[in-house]
Amino acid sequence: MSAGLGKRLFEHLKSKDFRNYLMSTHFWGPIANWGIPLAAIADFRNDPKFISGKMTIALCLYSAMFMRFAWLVQPQNMLLFACHFTNEGAQLTQLTRFCMYHYMPKEEKKE
Repeated sequence: MSAGLGKRLFEHLKSKDFRNYLMSTHFWGPIANWGIPLAAIADFRNDPKFISGKMTIALCLYSAMFMRFAWLVQPQNMLLFACHFTNEGAQLTQLTRFCMYHYMPKEEKKE
């Protein structure tokens, strides 16, 4: 059974349709966009004083709009949707960190 599945996968990977997909903007656009959520995720460990609230809100709106676009475009671009879904979560996490740092009262450490 696994040999048949492997053969079908190999046939799909060498098909003209798959090669056309790999050479399209439906593939390379989302691949290029993955840098944004990966950078946000990498910044989770950095000090929140460096987070730009305005830019974080802009990136949240940007990802929300492009998630909708990726869902509605025909054919649906699920790779783009996944990229912006991930970015939305990462940016909302950063926005939470920003708000907690700037607007939540800081507790004084007891000695």
